Amino acid sequence: MANLSTVMPQLSWPEVWGRRLGRHGLSAPFPGRAVDAVAAMCGAHAQVLSAAEVSIGLRVAGVTRSDVRDALWNERSLVKTFGPRGTVHLLPSRELPLWTGALGALPPSSNSLSADARLTPDQTDEVVAAIAEALADAELTIDELTAAVVASSGSWAADPVVPAFGGMWPRWRQAMHLAAHRGVLCFGPNQGRKVTYTSPQRWLPGFQPAPAPDALAGLVRHYLHAYGPATPQHFAQWLSAPRRWAAQLFDSLADELQPVDVAGTVAWVTAGDTAPTPVPAHGVRLLPYFDAYTVGCHPREQLFPGAAAQRALSGGQAGNFPVLLIDGTVAGIWHLRRSGRKLNITVEPLTTLTVAQRRDLDEQADRIGEILEGRPHLTIGTVTVGGHA
Repeated sequence: MANLSTVMPQLSWPEVWGRRLGRHGLSAPFPGRAVDAVAAMCGAHAQVLSAAEVSIGLRVAGVTRSDVRDALWNERSLVKTFGPRGTVHLLPSRELPLWTGALGALPPSSNSLSADARLTPDQTDEVVAAIAEALADAELTIDELTAAVVASSGSWAADPVVPAFGGMWPRWRQAMHLAAHRGVLCFGPNQGRKVTYTSPQRWLPGFQPAPAPDALAGLVRHYLHAYGPATPQHFAQWLSAPRRWAAQLFDSLADELQPVDVAGTVAWVTAGDTAPTPVPAHGVRLLPYFDAYTVGCHPREQLFPGAAAQRALSGGQAGNFPVLLIDGTVAGIWHLRRSGRKLNITVEPLTTLTVAQRRDLDEQADRIGEILEGRPHLTIGTVTVGGHA
């Protein structure tokens, strides 16, 4: 890593929040397209698509859920796939070579299944190859994809050994996110209420993952631009990767990185990226479930100060509650319940709002109504539902 004996640039936490808000389009929305916001935040978590639509819409002036879906299924500037932590994300199609090159190079994650339930490395490769063949020229539901994988690999692939949502998934599904990380699977458009899967090669002719060293270096640069200053441990947590591996990766990029002092803590930015933002952290935002800012920013004790840690974190995990963000840090939670076109938004602040903050909150509720193409009704009160409800 770079020599720490030299005098390090210093940043305060308000300066860090200002940098991050600006780079996420949260201090002022971007003027561009949905894909530009997704690139800026290093992917939008999309297990619940409406949450991704809000994440993107808050960052791009005028964008609605229809624009996001058009970018996905018509323009194809976005792709829905398994991203960081093996979770469903929207990623820029133009960056898919980088993402697959990097994610496909991550060390194998720990597996909590019993030894007799796990896929062997050879079985994993066989399943990924079967997925690639099945999706090369098709959009398949999960049942259709299961049938194709079992027909190619054998009956062992169908063994119901993976606990999931009150039932058991077939053995092959352990490799599903790996197939996405290796660039042979992404989501296709729904068939009614059924999810489909296809190959990104169908939409991106000539696509293939970038070489791993270049892709990993590019991902570190992307991450530090959006979430820096940060440590290798923060990067590891964001990716769900081993800490030692992340530290070694940062060491290998020592010539490209620079340490900074953030209120007495050493963290890292890309070399030369040390200036504080000219715009201080300011304003009110209503961030949805698993918003990239909430999940990617560290350390948690700074992002979730005081009572926010008890109210808005779930076992130390960020994202299970939509959060009220004031001046870059969490200051409450909120919940949305949709009834037809009516959007009932309940916000529970953890501090007394000023007149200006209440005005900003009203504007945020109106903006969410525009994004989700509904009629918002804002209530200040206690959120009674649990996390991820």
